[in-house]
Amino acid sequence: MPNHRSLATTFLLLACCLAAPAKDKKKIVLPTDILEARTVLVVIDPDAGIALDAPSANRTAEDAVETALRNWGRFTLANDVSSADLVISIRKGSGKMAQQTIGGIPNNRRPGVYQPADSGGTADASRGTPTAAGDPTRPQAPDPRPQLEVGPTEDMFVVYRGKRDDALDRPAVWRYTAKDALRSPAVPAVDEFRKVIAEAEKQRAANP
Repeated sequence: MPNHRSLATTFLLLACCLAAPAKDKKKIVLPTDILEARTVLVVIDPDAGIALDAPSANRTAEDAVETALRNWGRFTLANDVSSADLVISIRKGSGKMAQQTIGGIPNNRRPGVYQPADSGGTADASRGTPTAAGDPTRPQAPDPRPQLEVGPTEDMFVVYRGKRDDALDRPAVWRYTAKDALRSPAVPAVDEFRKVIAEAEKQRAANP
C-alpha cells in the first residue's frame, strides 16, 4: 500500500504534466493584420506641449523615427490616417515628472496644409488625401497657452491601428517606453519594433 509521501509525489507529477502544455503555449506577439500592414503615419502625441527649453524636441524625434522607418524599408510613410495601416504616436521624454510647456499649438503637419513660419507662412505642394475626423494631423486653430505637463519622463513610441477615426483613442497595439528611445541615429524604439515583428512572424510561421 503506497504511503502518503508516494501519493503526494504522484499527484505532483500529474499536476506538472497537466500544466506543461499551458506553460509552453506562447502568447501571440502581434496579430496578423499588424504583420500585414505596409503603410504608417508617424505623429507627435497631440497632448504633448512645446517644451520651453527644447521647443523642437518632438519634431526632431518625429524626423528621426520617419528616417529609421524609411531605412528599414518595410513601410511606406502615409500622409494621413485614412491611408495609414498603422499610426505611430511619439513623444519625447524630458526626464522630469513635470515641466512647463506651451499647449494649444498643433503638433502635427500634413502636405497641402498652410503652416505658420517666421517668413509669413508656407504651404506644401502635395495635397494628400482628405483628413479623417480623428486624424491628429487635421488642421486646428492654434490657441497657445502655458501649461504644467505631467507625465512619463522617458521617450514614448506607441503603435495603433490606422484607417479609422480617433485612432489614438483606441487600444494601442504595441508600445515602447525607454530613455532615449527616439534618439537618432539608432532610434532604439524602431529597432525594438523590428524585433517584435520578426518574433511574431517566426511565431506565425511555426503555427500556420
